Amino acid sequence: MTEPDMRLTAVVAAPLKLTYEALTDPAALRVWLAEHAEVDLPGKYEFWGRFTPDGAEPHQRVLHVDDHTIRFGWTVEGVEATVEFALAEDEEGTLVTLSHSDLPSFEDIIHDRAGARGALQTFWSLAIANLADYVAGRELTPMVDFTSRELSTSVVIDAAPEQVFDSMIQPEVFEKWFGAKVDIEPYLGGRFAMGGFEVDPGGAKFVEFEPGRKAALRFVDNETTTWELEGSEGKTRLTLVHSGFDPDNPPYAAWGGWLSGVAGLRRYHELPGTRQIWRQVDVAGIPEGILVTD
Repeated sequence: MTEPDMRLTAVVAAPLKLTYEALTDPAALRVWLAEHAEVDLPGKYEFWGRFTPDGAEPHQRVLHVDDHTIRFGWTVEGVEATVEFALAEDEEGTLVTLSHSDLPSFEDIIHDRAGARGALQTFWSLAIANLADYVAGRELTPMVDFTSRELSTSVVIDAAPEQVFDSMIQPEVFEKWFGAKVDIEPYLGGRFAMGGFEVDPGGAKFVEFEPGRKAALRFVDNETTTWELEGSEGKTRLTLVHSGFDPDNPPYAAWGGWLSGVAGLRRYHELPGTRQIWRQVDVAGIPEGILVTD
């Protein structure tokens, strides 16, 4: 295939045969990947709908299929890329490697200049996290709705609010579940910088900070991400809201990053002692040292 701009490798706790079925059964795909899916291999592998970038209709064509590989062309906003799922047996289950070519540059993505194609990296990060939870029989993390101008979600985490909040504001713990380096000053007015202060010296600022209950981060473009935590019977309902953006250009890529992070946050608290699912994450253009894997 064309040299990929992104290669994500994760381990899922299921045999290769079961993992392959989750990748090729349209009913399964409609749970963990997309609103709509139709599969009739070797000729058809299609998914589309509101949870898919540029998803008004399917834009995939099969290139190659065997008992451990699915490769297809996917056209998003007029640009066709090559996407491949490759499976390999692993002592912990199955290694799933997702490769994707012809992505926008990292600079275009972070400055919201890449349109729907800019969301492909975080789309796949969240999808693979949900695949891992799907085959394990766990509740899935909500997907990005690419038709909505409201970016908000709510999940229940099997841990107390104080534990969840602390894991979101301690840099060394945040890195374990989010999979990226971060520097955090955990107080009102403190800075929060994905990639660290050497990458983003100013960072976002905590404009609200109530330990165990609520925090709000204001970014330099005046967009705001808010975490609200509410406890009940030892569990936490975490509500995540992103606001203040141009409604004609919602930051779906960043929102997908938060949601894929929430999937890791849930695993961190609900499966204590387990490793994160990611074994290798290579994305062209991302500064070295930002991404963290086991």
